[in-house]
Amino acid sequence: MLCEKCGKNHATTHIRSVVNGVAKELNLCSLCASDYGYTNIHHNSLAGMLASLFADAPQIHSAENEIRCPVCNSGFSDIAKSGKAGCAECYKVFGNRLMPYLKRVHGSTRHAGKVPNSAPLMVKPDGETVEGLRLELNRLVAEEKYEQAAVIRDKIKKLEGEKNE
Repeated sequence: MLCEKCGKNHATTHIRSVVNGVAKELNLCSLCASDYGYTNIHHNSLAGMLASLFADAPQIHSAENEIRCPVCNSGFSDIAKSGKAGCAECYKVFGNRLMPYLKRVHGSTRHAGKVPNSAPLMVKPDGETVEGLRLELNRLVAEEKYEQAAVIRDKIKKLEGEKNE
């Protein structure tokens, strides 16, 4: 297979990326791969791959002057070498220095989380739950708004019927 950039050399680097659910593959020769910044990407572990992201971090030559995490005693150079933070406190101690790398890896520095497959797609407001409708029904009865209360009563019956099915 030929390189997709130059079309001359044999493609030795194969990059697959998924962006917004769309998978793209890029096949490059070693020269074009280095132009894109893909150099030395052969790692034996995930930690090695993550550590490579810190390759452009300024190296600290004096280990005794390096700031260390008070909980696990890790320095930023330790995190850069291993690709792993020592503990949760490291994110506070080295937060400013870690943020650009976290953004590069995850695309954002704010955790958005995931919705489990078993969770409902949308949380219903109180006005659409049986409990919320019962509260509304009691309020309408107390205010003697019986026609509106009857509509709410019918909604409650419908929701309870759906639960029993």
